[in-house]
Amino acid sequence: MAQVFTDLLTQGIRQGKIPAREQEARNWYREKAKDYGRVSERSMFRQDGDNRLVSRPVNGSMYMFSYFAKHRETLPYFDQFPLIFPYKRVPGGFMGINLHYLPHTLRAQLMDALYDVANNKKYDETTKLKFNYKVLDGAAKYKAFKPCIKHYLNSQVKSRFIYVYPSEWDLALFLPTENFTGASKRKVWADSRKMIT
Repeated sequence: MAQVFTDLLTQGIRQGKIPAREQEARNWYREKAKDYGRVSERSMFRQDGDNRLVSRPVNGSMYMFSYFAKHRETLPYFDQFPLIFPYKRVPGGFMGINLHYLPHTLRAQLMDALYDVANNKKYDETTKLKFNYKVLDGAAKYKAFKPCIKHYLNSQVKSRFIYVYPSEWDLALFLPTENFTGASKRKVWADSRKMIT
């Protein structure tokens, strides 16, 4: 686990913020995460003695991983370090929502809506998001999801998956870990806004 998660969680607990339980606490963690500079992939893969690195993602949990798109020559851009909630297995890979494709304000709005489909309010290892494309497409509050839907091929995953604990979802949401190839994040976010409106 990256030291940044530990540092922010410790700071939050000392200030009485319980992660991801109340809107005020979520907002506090989001603001603190924005203060961090660029976080390298290498630092994210350092382990602090816990077993965050997994070989296979579980639907409804949050993960980070290294990815190199197969058709990168024809894609306008792609994220080499996605932050995803996988939701469906498909032949040779999986479908997921990559939150990096949204600017911070829209990320926060989508995440707040996604908390409504959590299977419980414990925000521990048992907490998962329960959704599918039809659920997201059927409600206006999820409209920002469309530019985030991505198909990932197992053969193009270049690392193990870093499991993000549910209590850390809001921290991961705002850490500057996106790594777009082919375009700047401003360009990606502008294109995403166009898809939503």
